[in-house]
Amino acid sequence: MVQDLLHSQPGILNFGIFFILALVLLLVILGFVTYAILAERKVMGFMQLRYGPNQVGGPWGLLQTVADVLKLLLKEDTIPKLADRPLFILAPVIAFAPSFVVIATIPFTDKLQFADIGVGLLYYIAISGLTTIGVVMAGWSSNNKYALLGGMRAAAQMISYEIPLVMSVLGVILLTGSMNLNEIVAAQENVWYILIQPIGFLVFFIASVAELNRIPFDLPEAENELIAGYFVEYSGFRWAFFMLAEYVYMFAMASLTTVLFLGGWLPIFSFLDFIPGAVWFALKFSLVVFMLLWFRSTFPRIKADQLMEFGWKVLLPVALANIFLTAIIKELLSLF
Repeated sequence: MVQDLLHSQPGILNFGIFFILALVLLLVILGFVTYAILAERKVMGFMQLRYGPNQVGGPWGLLQTVADVLKLLLKEDTIPKLADRPLFILAPVIAFAPSFVVIATIPFTDKLQFADIGVGLLYYIAISGLTTIGVVMAGWSSNNKYALLGGMRAAAQMISYEIPLVMSVLGVILLTGSMNLNEIVAAQENVWYILIQPIGFLVFFIASVAELNRIPFDLPEAENELIAGYFVEYSGFRWAFFMLAEYVYMFAMASLTTVLFLGGWLPIFSFLDFIPGAVWFALKFSLVVFMLLWFRSTFPRIKADQLMEFGWKVLLPVALANIFLTAIIKELLSLF
């Protein structure tokens, strides 16, 4: 019944169904963000031999993030007098919206996906790049030198690491022969791509950390240098939008990593296929998220010149070599 409605002609009922589904997805994402922040603080506390949040909401601090969000929403929303007001207001929305839109194309199971697009991988990469515009807009419109420096750093970093990110997935596309995310998962039924594309996975994962602006690549924020960088002049719910975008992208990037290299919802061994695909996806997804949290607790922030050199002189040549190697291996396999 629902499938028939979704494939029927556009109308009010059809729009209402899509709106409700999008709202449900948004609530799920907000729930993830709330407890991903708590998990990050707990993981960091564990690795630094301290407790982390443990007062608000019981012994585990389960409502600490909820209290922090309420505090943000109640804070005064200030706009600098000399800021470019329209751009200042619009920037958080442009930074956040793509992070939510790209999730529509992620297949969580073979039956749970909001939009099965033939070029889903291309769609993800193209839409996620729009966030750079919002970040640069925030830095420029704030009329603050630290914000502008943070915006320029973000533009340079995101553009530089987007190239090896795209190059790293070309090996997956070569092996699959498709940019459809469902077909990429189906092609991993016998072996996950992390085993036959380990170089591509490493390049993709490192570049994705840089795209997320997370430690050790958090130079656009760099609190001890730029006092939070491009969103230094933001407060209240507008500041929360930038934080929300970061954690929603963490959700999206962890999901994409699971789909491209970890077999999506497919089980580790075929005899374990009685376990629902959603469970497998959640386990793999959680492992990737934990690695991102682990990185923050482990690595120091690198310098700006090291960041650019690493992207252009290390990741990009390695990604190109991986494409060349994948093409040779595929051609040799086709001969036998």
